[in-house]
Amino acid sequence: MTEARLPAHLEVAGLIRRIEAAGGFGMVLAKGERDAGTILVVLMEKGDNSRLYERMPNMDGSRKWSCTKVQDPEKKHEFMEYLDRRRTQDRDTWLVELDIQDGERFIDAG
Repeated sequence: MTEARLPAHLEVAGLIRRIEAAGGFGMVLAKGERDAGTILVVLMEKGDNSRLYERMPNMDGSRKWSCTKVQDPEKKHEFMEYLDRRRTQDRDTWLVELDIQDGERFIDAG
């Protein structure tokens, strides 16, 4: 069964509000297609320990958040280069950074 999808700009705004209400920080690094753009979420804690999450389709048609990239502390530049490549491949993609402890709880992942 396919889930109804909230427009991307509303989902992003809601994520940022929830993070900020809980004492964290959130910002849009790149805006994508207003209604149907893919959302990539970078979770971090105090500017460190970056993890990239995106929704991946399941066999039943649902879409679950999955960690697709983890920053190597010794090679931080590689993580940013990966994000740049993803944005270049799909300009409709939103890139959102959320800085809060245990950020996975806000996207129902992990």
